[in-house]
Amino acid sequence: MDEMDEELKCPVCGSFFREPIILPCSHNICLACARNILVQTPDAESPQSSRASGSGVSDYDYLDLDKMSLYSEADSGYGSYGGFVSAPTTPCQKSPNGVRVFPPAVPQPPPQHHLLQHPGSLPPIPRNSCITCPQCHRSLILDDRGLRGFPKNRVLEGVVDRYQQSKAAALKCQLCEKSPKEATVMCEQCDVFYCDPCRLRCHPPRGPLAKHRLVPPAQGRISRRTSPRKISTCTEHELENLSMYCVQCKMPVCYQCLEEGKHGTHEVKALGAMWKLHKGQLSQALNILSDRATEAKEFLVQLRNMVQHIQENGVEFEACLVAQCDALIDALNRRKAQLLSRVNNEHEHKLKVVRDQISHCTVKLRQTTGLMEYCLEVIKENDPSGFLQISDALIRRVHMTEGQWGKGTLTPRMTSDFDLTLDSSPLLQTIHQLDFVQMKVPAAPMLQLEECCTQNNSATLSWKQPPLSTIAVDGYILELDDGNGGQFREVYVGTETMCTVDGLHFNSTYKSRVKAYNDSGVGQYSKTLVMQTSEIAWFTFDPASAHPDIIFSNDNLTVTCNSYDDRVVMGNCSFSRGVHYWEMTVDRYDNHPDPAFGVARGDVLKDVMLGKDDKAWAMYVDNNRSWFMHNNSHTNRTDGGIGKGSTVGVLLDFTRGILIFLINDEQQGPVAFEALEGQYFPAISLNRNVQVTLHTGLPIPDFYTPGEADPTGSVC
Repeated sequence: MDEMDEELKCPVCGSFFREPIILPCSHNICLACARNILVQTPDAESPQSSRASGSGVSDYDYLDLDKMSLYSEADSGYGSYGGFVSAPTTPCQKSPNGVRVFPPAVPQPPPQHHLLQHPGSLPPIPRNSCITCPQCHRSLILDDRGLRGFPKNRVLEGVVDRYQQSKAAALKCQLCEKSPKEATVMCEQCDVFYCDPCRLRCHPPRGPLAKHRLVPPAQGRISRRTSPRKISTCTEHELENLSMYCVQCKMPVCYQCLEEGKHGTHEVKALGAMWKLHKGQLSQALNILSDRATEAKEFLVQLRNMVQHIQENGVEFEACLVAQCDALIDALNRRKAQLLSRVNNEHEHKLKVVRDQISHCTVKLRQTTGLMEYCLEVIKENDPSGFLQISDALIRRVHMTEGQWGKGTLTPRMTSDFDLTLDSSPLLQTIHQLDFVQMKVPAAPMLQLEECCTQNNSATLSWKQPPLSTIAVDGYILELDDGNGGQFREVYVGTETMCTVDGLHFNSTYKSRVKAYNDSGVGQYSKTLVMQTSEIAWFTFDPASAHPDIIFSNDNLTVTCNSYDDRVVMGNCSFSRGVHYWEMTVDRYDNHPDPAFGVARGDVLKDVMLGKDDKAWAMYVDNNRSWFMHNNSHTNRTDGGIGKGSTVGVLLDFTRGILIFLINDEQQGPVAFEALEGQYFPAISLNRNVQVTLHTGLPIPDFYTPGEADPTGSVC
């Protein structure tokens, strides 16, 4: 009951209702609080005088508007409630909007001779008083009856009493000002719980109070609960009980209101009957509200589960992000090591080349220096003959050595600069552009069952994304099985959320499912939907595939031809599984033509008799006899022909793979064709001398018993 706590508190004082009254707007307020929020406009500044003086719109015109709206609502059951007689005005304050607001009533000291005041007595209220509902802010002008004109909400008062009793294990004193003490007695006449100090102060055992009966609090609680229900009296006629209910004004009335008051011409009903009716309506409304509350509780459970899932997904997502960034850092570190290795190799290579050149030049320089010193010593010799003996050889050696220091010998073989430049700008740009994209595949779509249906041998499916899903979807994949419990196969891939699949098997149960995909991958499948196609086929002739000479009528159920040559027309539905039967009645038959009836492939020739090529299996018949024909081969001549009004039936049984013909409900000849499998269309060829009408959706003839089903039928 804790949730009901706010419903039982006054919107003005915030405490539990005490003596609640019902405002015309159906809101409740304490009687004392209603007096505290009264407002008044002075007589000198009344809206009427303002308009009469022509002084423009005054600060109090909104009150006049409230009066007008109040009077105009008389037909809707609202009226001017409450009021006070003229009396000296109470000192008041002026609010910013120009009205005078009465301050809270100051408690008066209790009289010396008697401390209790009659509960129905109220101080006088100035005239031109107005009260504004604190909840809906609707203003009401009070009439001469004042606050006594507002009905008391005895039901709410009783609910508050029971609620407070259920909440308090120990009854509290009702007269303690601050912290209520535990009650010790209850006065049955005053209907008040007292503690000992308050009883001695407010209920002395002398005078008129001496005759009051004081009982223990627990007994007083029981007496409250078992006391008879108070009978409400009329606010207009205080001595009359409320016995009827005015339907137009939506309020209880007494019989005197019907005879003398404004309710005399209104529709009234018995108070007890309306009480039961409104209780029933409230119960129904409560049932609906209870269902909404149950849904709200389930929704709150869903939200709480979402909080847990969000927390779990947040931790998982954070861990995934850290792992991805760590992987990038590891890859960068590995690349860093590879690049450092290349730099080190280049460094070692340059050092080796320069060191080798230093060593080579050092050896050659040492040899050159030795030769130079030797030549200087030779030049110092004074023996001409001896000098000339070795001078030629020395000159050649000097030239040879000097030649070894030729071009390029004194040029470094390696530069000191590193010819490597790391281009990190693309990687830095990529890092700056690193952001979140689709990191998850789409959620499983939801099949919209109210829009999914089957018609004949077609199925329409509709789906949508879950309402809370924010993941982008690039397209959908719709899958169906083969209608025989086989594997699923894709029948649609695209962006649409509705698809119709034609050419399914009749009298078959199909399972369907759909999934969504985006750049991140393919999501989960939706729930599997099971659909049943029609047991029997309903179809018409197909103008799209017919020869141009064919004439259609009767919603494409009746055909004839404007040529003397035979022309072929097929049905708009094909068969590949099950047992199917249809009939054609001959509406016109002139000059003994020989129309052909049967089945055909989709690419049958349209300008020759049915059965002339290898794409058709037919029976052609005249007025005396019939033949079976396939691939221009005539077999099984049978007596019995057709005329105007005749009926030709075609029975196609895929369980046995046979085709049978009937004329006027009798089988015509033996089984016409066997070993039929694949996809076939109903077909007929005729000329201008024949007109036929197609009849479909027919049951299998009684004489025929279908064979065992073949589980390997192909899809239409």
